[in-house]
Amino acid sequence: MSPRILLPGKLTTGATGVRGDSYSNGIKYAEAVARAGGVVTTVAPLAEHLAHVASLVASVDGVLVQGGGDIDPVRYGAAKRSATVYGIVEAHDELEIAVVREAVRQDKPLLCICRGIQVLNVALGGTLHQDLGGVLADRESHWNTYHPIVLDEGSRVARAMGTTSPNRSHSFHHQALDKIAPGLRVTGRAPDSVVEVVEHDSCGWVVGVQWHPEDDAAETPDQQRLFDAFVGACRKAASARE
Repeated sequence: MSPRILLPGKLTTGATGVRGDSYSNGIKYAEAVARAGGVVTTVAPLAEHLAHVASLVASVDGVLVQGGGDIDPVRYGAAKRSATVYGIVEAHDELEIAVVREAVRQDKPLLCICRGIQVLNVALGGTLHQDLGGVLADRESHWNTYHPIVLDEGSRVARAMGTTSPNRSHSFHHQALDKIAPGLRVTGRAPDSVVEVVEHDSCGWVVGVQWHPEDDAAETPDQQRLFDAFVGACRKAASARE
């Protein structure tokens, strides 16, 4: 039986063939999971789901948190200090933060991508740089570009990807991790020292990556192997539940 992976959905507009508002996720995430043998289950960011988040997480074999807009700075104890902060949706923040905390509590396999790594860090007590222009000379250096990433040898992500310098890592973010949350450990950085990977010290398989491995996973084995390892961990969790 294919492992089931929870992917919190995003509120969307302009969908065809539906009545009223809609919600969705990025198809590339689901495709990468499917290539690895898993099945994505998307749930809407609803108050009813938030109220039952423990049973929601318990019903699946792993959790995937996708990219998206910025987290409200209030969530990490800050005021909005940059005019570039965009795309804040309270319902997204509430459900994703709650799901991440519950996944960590239940020790479920968890893969958090781009905004997802930021959600992971904030959910566990860390903070963010609201805009890379405040810490880098070139604020565009991580926006819709490819750049090298150096992974710690022996780290969970390096073992999963089979390399300490993954090929074709697509970067598309203007924020980054600042104070690292308790329980998380940095295991990968860009050449400019921006945090690219964190892993949980005590959970079995909890990983956050700042780039978008799903963008090139279909053609780049390095990137697909990250999803393969994640789904493999979910498969072990599924076996343990049976």
